[in-house]
Amino acid sequence: MAGIVGLVTGVAAGLAFRMSEAGRSRTPNPAPQSELPSGIAEVLAALPSSAVVLDPADRVLRASSAARAYRLVRGDELVIGDLLALARQVRRDGVIRETEIEVAVRKFGPDSTSFAVRVAPLGGTGLVLVLAEDQTERRRVEAVRRDFVANISHELKTPVGALSLLAETVADASDDPEAVRRFTGRMQQEASRLTSVIQDLITLSRIQGAEPMAEPTDVPLDSVVDEALDAVRMAADSKHIELVSSGTEGVSVVGDEGLLVTAMRNLVANAVAYSPERTRVSVSVLVTSSTVDISVADQGIGIPQQDLERVFERFYRVDAARSRATGGTGLGLAIVKHIMTHHRGEVTVWSKEGSGSTFTLRLPRPETREPQRSGGNTYREAAQ
Repeated sequence: MAGIVGLVTGVAAGLAFRMSEAGRSRTPNPAPQSELPSGIAEVLAALPSSAVVLDPADRVLRASSAARAYRLVRGDELVIGDLLALARQVRRDGVIRETEIEVAVRKFGPDSTSFAVRVAPLGGTGLVLVLAEDQTERRRVEAVRRDFVANISHELKTPVGALSLLAETVADASDDPEAVRRFTGRMQQEASRLTSVIQDLITLSRIQGAEPMAEPTDVPLDSVVDEALDAVRMAADSKHIELVSSGTEGVSVVGDEGLLVTAMRNLVANAVAYSPERTRVSVSVLVTSSTVDISVADQGIGIPQQDLERVFERFYRVDAARSRATGGTGLGLAIVKHIMTHHRGEVTVWSKEGSGSTFTLRLPRPETREPQRSGGNTYREAAQ
């Protein structure tokens, strides 16, 4: 009996020791977690960035639709090696890391996408969160801003420098009346060019900013077309270019008459400037079921296919030398585009090299616009 009791006691003590050891080994090293903590899934769904959660085995536990759309994730794998290496570092030392990477995974086209990446551990669970925000559009905007500053500096520097040189030349030729008249004429041209650049900048800034438009009114297109043609008639006559208007008469749209005249004048002036002598520039008005289209067609040099998408950018020039020779500021088409945006319309272009170009302003018909609501003007709210 004593032997049996001793045997049972020994077995029990051994089991107790093993259970104690197992308990101690589990306490400081919790089991890796393979499920998201409560509430994390809802937070990830609300994030605009591409979000990926990796488990301790580097398998994708959760990935947002954006992450899959950019092909950062395939199945349950994070396929970008740089991101995977960064996630492993974060899991080892628990330090949040940030970086930027270029990934050739753009949804459309072969270009790479720039991501701002933030990788962080999710508590002590062994899970790692990877956030990747697409920075491509922000970088494009920054590049456009840099180009704008460089271009405007150049555009202002050229006439200012010319005025300075001409003033010195006039001073040196003060005893030659004919030379003085010639150089002062050049000074007037450069001053006019400088004034045009500044005025276009003011106009573009006003229609791009938060400044409200004038109260929209019914604008007769006949008067808009006539005023635009009258403004460029002298330049057209000097090149023997015929100005023609046609299409539906007596049509009105809702908007700001001054801005619409500016848009039309810019298009007609461009058509005259880039057309050879003894050609025709025509303006036509067409009413469709939902829009009013005003087209300006010329028989000029045309625009190369690769430049069509960029002609509405500020200071973009298809032929820089010819553009400066015509006295343009490079802002006219950008102004036209923003004026159309303010009027809930659009501007389109068709062109073929050697066959001319056609620019079309497309505005909504007055009867198709939304009714006014109390407390504000629907047109103005949509335009802004």
